[in-house]
Amino acid sequence: MAYAFAQRELAKRGLSDEIDVVTGGTRPADHVHEEVVEAMAAVDVDLSGQIPRQITFEGIQESDYVLTMGCSADDVCPAGWAGENRDWNLEDPDGKSAADVGRIRDEIQRRVIDLVDEIESA
Repeated sequence: MAYAFAQRELAKRGLSDEIDVVTGGTRPADHVHEEVVEAMAAVDVDLSGQIPRQITFEGIQESDYVLTMGCSADDVCPAGWAGENRDWNLEDPDGKSAADVGRIRDEIQRRVIDLVDEIESA
């Protein structure tokens, strides 16, 4: 969800060529959960063809920020890494009700917009 919102927000602001976004999980599921696909479709984002992927240190080593949704990034962010790790400490939407997934989705969107605001103003 965060990746999709970031891509949309960057495109809206004309920043897609200036900011790269990488997505992945430390322990990704083998599919995007249906409740997430449905919640994102409700805000005109199609995740139906997406497949979660694993993130590695090599995949993020040049990143300025690593955002986690409620887990440690220790597996991919070793002590010598110079970037900033932010844990948003969000609930996993898997198995949650449509209302709960919508609430999580909206919180992720708000945080993505706030982060893009922060980066853009820096």
